[in-house]
Amino acid sequence: MCSALAVLTLAVTYDTRAALADVVAVVSAKSSITSLTKSQIKDIFLGRKTHFPDGSAAVPIDEIAGSAARDEFYSHYADMSPAQVRAHWSRIIFTGRGQPPKTASTVGVAKKMLLENSDIITYIDQSLVDSSVRVLLVP
Repeated sequence: MCSALAVLTLAVTYDTRAALADVVAVVSAKSSITSLTKSQIKDIFLGRKTHFPDGSAAVPIDEIAGSAARDEFYSHYADMSPAQVRAHWSRIIFTGRGQPPKTASTVGVAKKMLLENSDIITYIDQSLVDSSVRVLLVP
């Protein structure tokens, strides 16, 4: 029985890590940005940076709070839980130092926004990557 529990625990841990690896940060294929580090992506989504390294504006778009992709993105790229992300933005807003990223109601909306504006950066499930987007960092 103990070995069955251990196998189940390992399977759940593996599935969780595999799910985390499926969310990727992307920009439009038309963007001049070809890659970013994990730290740069984190800084943009946490409001610490408002421009890409080339000086162009960086406009992050989040999925709605509570979405699996959003939770996975912040867990992997920022090492933050949903509660930590909410607390971060509460402090930033309270002190007047910024506003959280705009949100898209669905992945389709986020992708449409991305295609209309080359300054936008967002994240999508890796299975949705096509020629219209450029993956910045494969986790």
